[in-house]
Amino acid sequence: MIYPHLAILDTEKSWKELVLDKKTLTQVEEIKNRLKQSPAINIGRTIRKKIKPGYRALFYGASGTGKTSTAALIGKELNKEVYKIDLSQVVSKYIGETEKNLELVFASAKDKDWILFFDEADALFGKRTDVKDAHDRYANREVSYLLQRMEEYRGLAILATNMKNNIDPAFTRRFNAIIRFKSV
Repeated sequence: MIYPHLAILDTEKSWKELVLDKKTLTQVEEIKNRLKQSPAINIGRTIRKKIKPGYRALFYGASGTGKTSTAALIGKELNKEVYKIDLSQVVSKYIGETEKNLELVFASAKDKDWILFFDEADALFGKRTDVKDAHDRYANREVSYLLQRMEEYRGLAILATNMKNNIDPAFTRRFNAIIRFKSV
């Protein structure tokens, strides 16, 4: 099946070739351990209502610090397909089209145990603004819709950005992990 908004993210690299500082590597290890254990975790109905499905991580830092390679290596190690969302195919200037395109992404990924990787995520997950016109109101609705879909996604979703401060605070509150990638 062809997914027009998704591209497989793969790598020939190994963890040994990736240069990450100790704190970043420790945080990435925590994500991998969580994903390795999640199928074995049997939680009760009461706890299930309080815990959101899936896992959401934000990778932020300058270009070339290993965000994309890390996402690909996590998938490689856990034997999960990593799909990079092509934001040029998702974001539309036409009202309603971005939501339709996002729905295609999430519907394609439903129940497939994929890792979704949103590169340059601030373009899509940007801060909501004061409403000055209909366009602002609709842009804010797009962000709200995306927030809802991210919370419902049962797999790992990784957002990567060079500009963490441009991500809407409503998203940052919902991340399970926020990891800074530094030049080493």
